[in-house]
Amino acid sequence: MRVVAAVLLVSGLAYADEPRRCVDVAFTPTDNLQIVAWVETTAGDYVDTVFVTQQIGSFGLGNRPGRFDFNSGPQWPYGRRTTTFPIWAHKHGKTFPAVLFQNDLNDDVDYCLDPTIPAYADCPENDLSHPFAQSSHESHYCRPRIVGEAGWDTATCASQAFTDKGVFSIGSVSLYPPRADLTRLASDSPSVDMYKAMNPFDAVSQPTPIGGTSAHTPWPVPANLAAGDYVMWVEVAQEQDFNSLYNQGSYPPPAGLAWNGYGVPYRGMPSIAYRVPFTIAATATVATTQSYAGYGDPDGLDGNVRPPDSTITSDTPGKGASRLELVSDPDGMYRVRVSVKTIDMADLPGVPADLQPVAVDTNSMTLSFVAPAIGGGTQVSGYDVRIRASEALTADDFADSMPVTTRVLPSAPGTTQTFDLTGLLPETDYWIGIRAYDGCHDNGDLAIVKVTTAPRVSGSVDACFVATAAYGSLLANDVELLRHFRDATLETNALGEFGVEAYYTFGPAIAGVVGQSDLMRSSARDALAPIVDRIRKLRF
Repeated sequence: MRVVAAVLLVSGLAYADEPRRCVDVAFTPTDNLQIVAWVETTAGDYVDTVFVTQQIGSFGLGNRPGRFDFNSGPQWPYGRRTTTFPIWAHKHGKTFPAVLFQNDLNDDVDYCLDPTIPAYADCPENDLSHPFAQSSHESHYCRPRIVGEAGWDTATCASQAFTDKGVFSIGSVSLYPPRADLTRLASDSPSVDMYKAMNPFDAVSQPTPIGGTSAHTPWPVPANLAAGDYVMWVEVAQEQDFNSLYNQGSYPPPAGLAWNGYGVPYRGMPSIAYRVPFTIAATATVATTQSYAGYGDPDGLDGNVRPPDSTITSDTPGKGASRLELVSDPDGMYRVRVSVKTIDMADLPGVPADLQPVAVDTNSMTLSFVAPAIGGGTQVSGYDVRIRASEALTADDFADSMPVTTRVLPSAPGTTQTFDLTGLLPETDYWIGIRAYDGCHDNGDLAIVKVTTAPRVSGSVDACFVATAAYGSLLANDVELLRHFRDATLETNALGEFGVEAYYTFGPAIAGVVGQSDLMRSSARDALAPIVDRIRKLRF
């Protein structure tokens, strides 16, 4: 059944000559939520996952190196957040090898996954610092930061981040999938090559919906699923959703860790679950709920639904039981609405026309396109936007390309729409693809455009001048190592910062001399070699 649904989602062409049933799950989230929706039978048997936010479904939030109760912060890279969706995790019936730090593999033990075992305090997953030789460029997360440090409030990386992508444990398992967005580099373990292949939820993962905006999650009903009564579950989690019982005092940082100054405690109220019984039939049906059905285990150790009680805040918008907003429409008041309808497969969405850049900067761009229609003029239900750097994006590899967090809300056919892409690199070729989908997530044709970001701003001080001149490329591995050492170590103290400023003052002139001579370049590489070798052995 999972395979059938995935095929329908990807192709959008199955059963093209006959009507097809589609379930639409509607809700309006508040800010910064993690959300998963799945279908069960009335007897409680799992059927399918309809939707999961990409932090869990694509970026491995529930199964990554580090203990689950590490502090957290913006784009925090470590700590398996097994408290995010405990109900769903115990329901879907799949297991995956647990992902550990690479240098912890020899200490692979089950107590790293169970905080109730006394030996958990000695878990080798306690460290935030790892050998550089086991770390590679980070495409999604940032390095851990201290509150108030540059970038804390912007949710962007202050500098290039390097992280340990982990290794599969020998015997420990996780109920959460590993990351699906990685391409293995030399510093990564061979396990990374298997992460995406082992992740069955990447196909239904989407960016976190924008707070205060109506979100719709379509689910094409598999052709072999019988009509009848089912149950839609929506589980919602949020970091730092505190009240008098669930707060930094009741769930403080782990004791005795060297890195407790980084990040902040994140464990507030547990996951909240909404339950909506609905019917799949030949005619359209609508079902809703205004209240939550219960909450998950605060420690993530079981999948039981704890009934509503006074420990969960229920009278404050955006908190606890009100993480999904109460919405009013012709179907009545609801927090979750499940609609079943029939889609005419004779018409698919058109292609977004005239996709082109309207503004291009060093680290961002704005693009525009003309909104397509479905059939005789019906508005599309949404857009799927993906991006690929330094190599062409095609229809064949669109599904494997990086989804962007930008959500493009549909508008009337023929109107011009714009969207922004941020966090890009300067002087880099990007291919951006966008396609529209209908209410059953059947896809139209793909529009693709290539855009090159603007050159680096004059006077910027990101490069390692001498190292770049010596190695001939800003992207050389040893240059990246030196830049990482600068960002992670030198610029965190006054003496190191003084050295960096002096380097930026005299470095360009020295680099000009070095770069003009092969002998000078070779000599510079020889001089840098012992420094690089020493830094490579550090943990930062």
